[in-house]
Amino acid sequence: NLQPANLQPATCEPAKLLSATNLFSSILEGLGDIWPKRESIAGVNLGDVWQHSALKGDNYGSEYVPFHKLSQWLTYSLLEPLQELGLEITELDQLTGLAEYRNGGLCLDLGLLEVKDRAILKQSHLPSSEVIIEWRALTVSLLDQIAATIRQQLNLSATELPLVKVLQGGTWTAGRRIAAQLRLGGSSPIQIDSDGTVF
Repeated sequence: NLQPANLQPATCEPAKLLSATNLFSSILEGLGDIWPKRESIAGVNLGDVWQHSALKGDNYGSEYVPFHKLSQWLTYSLLEPLQELGLEITELDQLTGLAEYRNGGLCLDLGLLEVKDRAILKQSHLPSSEVIIEWRALTVSLLDQIAATIRQQLNLSATELPLVKVLQGGTWTAGRRIAAQLRLGGSSPIQIDSDGTVF
């Protein structure tokens, strides 16, 4: 049961410590049934997880690419009010950047990423398409590099400037503003045919 009162026993340790990864796990388990049934392993709905053919190997599940964008976004959103309640957040660096179109759009619009074929920009793609999976995976990787560069420029540690602050105060906002300057309505540079359960 994913009611706020039930999160504390599952996530809090002595001395008012809250593991971000434990909170994230609680959200994944508690909300797993609300996501559309796409990929599953042993009857467990995987949610925002997709297959890419280039990753298929001998190990079972090697082709799966996990993003969990909305679940991680919810985790990040809960952390600040929980901190205000006096909890100290641990393992924050174990969460990833958000694989969504504002962050990914920023990477494309600024030239950090380039499409191999311009035709990609002229058609709509399902979240399950390998174009979107690659774009999202590269976005997550680039967000780590962007955060590291900003910290170096500001002489701050990952504790002082965690990725969540880089996302909220930097990449997401910048992605939205630059998209508005480049395209009518501030749309994504790659069009996504989404049902709202991924982005």
